[in-house]
Amino acid sequence: MNLISVIVTTYNWPSALNLCLESLFAQNDNNFEVIIADDGSSSSNLNLTKSYCAKSGVPIQYVHHDDQGFRAGTIRNKAVAISKGDYLLFVDGDCVLRPDFITRHRQLAEPGRFVPGNRVLLMESFTQEVIEKKIPLHQKPLSYFIALWLQNKINRISAFIRLPLGFLRNLHPKKWQKAMTCNLAIWKSDFLRVNGFDELFEGWGFEDSDLVIRLIHASVKRKEGRFAVPVLHLWHYQNDKSQQDLNYQRLIERLNNRDFILAKKGVSQYLN
Repeated sequence: MNLISVIVTTYNWPSALNLCLESLFAQNDNNFEVIIADDGSSSSNLNLTKSYCAKSGVPIQYVHHDDQGFRAGTIRNKAVAISKGDYLLFVDGDCVLRPDFITRHRQLAEPGRFVPGNRVLLMESFTQEVIEKKIPLHQKPLSYFIALWLQNKINRISAFIRLPLGFLRNLHPKKWQKAMTCNLAIWKSDFLRVNGFDELFEGWGFEDSDLVIRLIHASVKRKEGRFAVPVLHLWHYQNDKSQQDLNYQRLIERLNNRDFILAKKGVSQYLN
């Protein structure tokens, strides 16, 4: 594996995205590109975000579409369509990455496997402090996060523990739960094989679970990324969940149909 494509999803929160990008620009492994997948930010936020890109020491691209509600799967498909790497890393623009994030994901990469990492959630008041003071979380040592945990400013400390685990990482190859696109790695060839995200999943909810289920149906197996590649996830208000029940019903139907592999409305429409 050579170039990795890091796809960062964002929407009208440039201050959080700046923290995410700063952590990407500080990675130990620089053999990657960044594609910012903007799900309809306003023109003012769009211009501010683009100004951050000038600081990038790695190749960076920007893809944007009009605001028509939560369409994260759609903008991620558009980002993958212009990506140049053979391995995809999906992260959210309100996540901060440790300096070895790319390195660790590269080490975990294995043909025929997708790798979901886990996350550490910041509490609301601490998130506000981080944003206002522009605290470089990616530079902080483990002792700093232990202190945050003791002060109830983050929800856990266990995610920072690094364990080799070996074969145990492959113990649940068909587990689809808790594989989220705030921290998910997939071979591009496998992503294309299932036609990427299904854009029928509009509004918040389960577009990432649907992708993972279809990967499993296509015999792509899970490799656990916990205790290896955590992200720090800033607190934010919950998205509109009005479509959640409909999306969940569609998800369960696909879960029970092992022949369902290809997204009905997926990435293929954007490929040359």
